[in-house]
Amino acid sequence: MTKNSTSRIVYNDLREWISEAQRLNEVRAISGASWQEDIGLAAEAILRADNGPCIIFDDVPGCPKGFRLLLNMFAGTRRNMTLGFPDHLTKQELSEAYREAFLTEPKLIPHEIVDDGPIFENVLMGDAVDVLKFPSPNWHEKDGGRYIGTGTYSITHDPEDNWYNAGAYRAQVFDKTTVGILIAPGHHGAIHCEKYFKRGEPMPVAMVVGGDPLAFFYGGLEAPYGTFEFDMVGGLRGRPEKMVRGKVTGLPIPAGAEIVLEGYVHPDRKLVEGPFGEWCGHYAGGAKPCVVIDIKAIYHRNDPILVGVPPMGAGSDEMARYRAVMRSAIIKQNMMNAGVPEVRQVWCHEVGAARMFHGVAIKQSYPGHSTQAGMIAAQCGGSAYASKYIVVADEDVDVTNLEQLIWAMLMRTDPKESIQFISGSWDSPADPRLPPERRKAGDLTHSVAIINACRPYHWRDQFPPANTPSPEVARKAQEKFGWLLNGL
Repeated sequence: MTKNSTSRIVYNDLREWISEAQRLNEVRAISGASWQEDIGLAAEAILRADNGPCIIFDDVPGCPKGFRLLLNMFAGTRRNMTLGFPDHLTKQELSEAYREAFLTEPKLIPHEIVDDGPIFENVLMGDAVDVLKFPSPNWHEKDGGRYIGTGTYSITHDPEDNWYNAGAYRAQVFDKTTVGILIAPGHHGAIHCEKYFKRGEPMPVAMVVGGDPLAFFYGGLEAPYGTFEFDMVGGLRGRPEKMVRGKVTGLPIPAGAEIVLEGYVHPDRKLVEGPFGEWCGHYAGGAKPCVVIDIKAIYHRNDPILVGVPPMGAGSDEMARYRAVMRSAIIKQNMMNAGVPEVRQVWCHEVGAARMFHGVAIKQSYPGHSTQAGMIAAQCGGSAYASKYIVVADEDVDVTNLEQLIWAMLMRTDPKESIQFISGSWDSPADPRLPPERRKAGDLTHSVAIINACRPYHWRDQFPPANTPSPEVARKAQEKFGWLLNGL
């Protein structure tokens, strides 16, 4: 491990995280913004900036006093704090430190069930159930309604194999007791749902719409099948996550969460969900029937905080930022675990929502090494869903730098010889390029391009040398003449 790989996560819930972010002077407060338009406009203004502030919206008109919404957790210096690493690390260094600290020898610490927690400060059942009181915004101008679930994850249980899942599935508000739960086919929550429906039973769900950032991030990543994300988060913190049993379903819910909706998904009840401005930068999924949660109970802390993580698309946003750091590390570790040697870098570029365009740098060691690296990088657990382009380059290319990666792709490839394709790969319904006929038929697959931008192995020694400076020359140039750019 490197000196950067020691992590110390200093917060235990969202409120302690906010205190740490305030210590970094990265939190701003806005009072009186409307859920109808203002909060969405603020998201549009700040979410694409790497160093944008965290915002807490208070006194939202039409909502009870003290009901708040938090926006933009993962940006600025606080992204390092969130994962427990020093402030000075770049995003690429943060990704590598995260991999070394948590993925090389991953630990699972089983959650602990406790009798009570702050989440039960307010227990609403029967006629008191009303999700409309929370400041759920209209995030994008063409959205089909308010979305309470963007910074959310839903806890479900496998009725056959007896394991829990916490997956990030969006939730549109329909009425006081009903929200949507949109789960793409193949995800663990969808597998659980299918099992319940085949048994003729409703699926119990506990949806957390405000809580610990780490739990949300893990809900949006690709955890191994059969693994409960909260046990992974416990491994990050080095202690069990404290959870309570839902009073209706008995599902485990985080004791320190802000807001939890508990109820059932019935096989015979669907409502038209969407459209929604998705992570791909389009309203690709459109409006279509979707299963919903019939809410039987709402639990929330005093002065609860709803978490918003709306995708903005067409470049970097908060969702792309956290996925880039964490998914890049996961894919690199997946490749190493699969036996690919000399993997120097992996970066899931934010411009592709940290899903569709990945750069991989290797030190070529044998014939076919680059092909092996590309194929595994395309189909391992961390990248199989919605990946489109994998570019494999030599170790002298900084694949985290988009210009360098494109340069290698242009200068070290022959289009006809250097690109291979995988057909029938797992796609997302959010992909705007998915043909209408395949979407209608439920054929959520597409092709993936593996671009070999390495020097051809068999004549790599004859390949013209690059005129890019060595790290030593680049450092010397900066030290001696970097002052020339001062003030420009």
